[in-house]
This record gives sequence, C-alpha cells and structure tokens, in this order.
Amino acid sequence: MNIQYKKGVLELCVLSLLKKHDCYGYEISDYLSKHIDIADGTVYPILRKLRSEGLLTTYMQEESGGPPRKYYSLTKLGRETYEKERAEYLNFAKKVEILLEDENNDEK
Repeated sequence: MNIQYKKGVLELCVLSLLKKHDCYGYEISDYLSKHIDIADGTVYPILRKLRSEGLLTTYMQEESGGPPRKYYSLTKLGRETYEKERAEYLNFAKKVEILLEDENNDEK
C-alpha cells in the first residue's frame, strides 16, 4: 500500500483509539500494527507531535509486577480536533469512493 495513504490517516487513528480510552504507547502501536501495516516506532513520533500540539496529556500509572507505564489521554482540544478531522476524513473518503466506483466517469 502507498505509504502516503497511511501517513495522512495515522494521526486520526491514534486519536480514535484514545477517544475510546486512555492507552499507553505500546498498546496503541500493537493495535494499529495488527490492523495497518506500519513500521516499528511509527506511533511514538505521532504521540509526541499530538502532545506538543496540546491534543494529548500523559500520566504515569504503575502496573502490578511491572514498571510504570506512560498513558496518553485526549484533552478537550484533542476531542474537538478528533471530531472535526473525523468528519472531514469521512466526507473525503466518501467522495473518493464515489469517484473510484463511478465507471462511467467521463473526462471533462
């Protein structure tokens, strides 16, 4: 698959997962890699970027029998951004799907 397709949507996928519940980095990376072919280490730069933009906050939580994990959580701005970008993406994807399925598409 063209890597440019993935680049444009991975941030939205991360925001979508975090809208459902707080997650730690490996959890996000593991989930996405099971559904989308991504390279190791792809998610962490995205998490840093989203945090620097004020869309995420972090907190440490100790796990029984293991070291503390850094959890990511959506901020209010993160939730608003997710809703806006989700709507834009779904609208765009719908238009692309219509265009690609229209076999009678005449060049004009």
